[in-house]
Amino acid sequence: MDYTATQSGFRQRKLQPNMRLRNSSVDGSEGSQLFEDTSGAGYRNQQAGPQAAGFPGESILSDPMSNLAMAYGSSLASQGREMVDKNLDRFIPISKLKYYFAVDTVYVGKKLGLLVFPYMHENWEVSYQQDTPVAPRFDVNAPDLYIPAMGFITYVLVAGLALGTQNRFSPELLGVQASSALVWLIMEVLAVLLSLYLVTVNTDLTTIDLLAFSGYKYVGMIVGVVAGLLFGRPAYYLSLLWCCAAIFVFMIRTLRLKLLSEAAAEGRLVRGARNQLRMYLTMSIAAAQPIFMYWLTYHLIR
Repeated sequence: MDYTATQSGFRQRKLQPNMRLRNSSVDGSEGSQLFEDTSGAGYRNQQAGPQAAGFPGESILSDPMSNLAMAYGSSLASQGREMVDKNLDRFIPISKLKYYFAVDTVYVGKKLGLLVFPYMHENWEVSYQQDTPVAPRFDVNAPDLYIPAMGFITYVLVAGLALGTQNRFSPELLGVQASSALVWLIMEVLAVLLSLYLVTVNTDLTTIDLLAFSGYKYVGMIVGVVAGLLFGRPAYYLSLLWCCAAIFVFMIRTLRLKLLSEAAAEGRLVRGARNQLRMYLTMSIAAAQPIFMYWLTYHLIR
């Protein structure tokens, strides 16, 4: 027998039991584990935990006191919203504003033509349906806020363009121009309201109506400034003069039916001190429009 073979055989005889022991330990681990494997079980418990135990919020939501508190909070929120809407509608009638913006393209075209050429228009009475005035899109004589609002914005843009052509444009100056026009408009409306109160005129004119009528002058202001930018200062004066005369006639014929309702109903001016005051007030409101138109535009054309 070879020594090497004997030694290798001995090694094989010595190593084979060790290999069998290792294999048996591995096989035994499959059959019966000495220690329990908790890695997968922990993961499974994490997955099944919320479903088995339930979320913490479920116990809170299922509490009767929590439900009562939520119902009480929602009722307080609804009451607060109703109170805010009621007080806001008292000072700013949101529901009535929808009427003044109920316009369409046809109405806007006719109204702009009426503001620039009011001389040929005959019927100035506002149409009514069941004691309520019809929407502006159905009656060109009805006041609206769309044209005054768009006119104010366009006037500010045109003023910025005029200042830019003269190398005088700045955001601060444009803001001053817009704020001054808005302040003059508010002061004009407040002055008219005070005059109506002092004269004790019974009229259906509202603050929004006065705001609409006072805002129509921006159309003539835009026409005058654009004409001045395109054709020079003489064109500005001619176009502004035409628009001033047009807005004067428009205001006289519109407010005459509102402030002199008794005289308009009879078809003639009723003599009397009160009616004379109403006539003077109407003419004053109409004459104030050209003054504001010139005051807010003369510095834009040079």
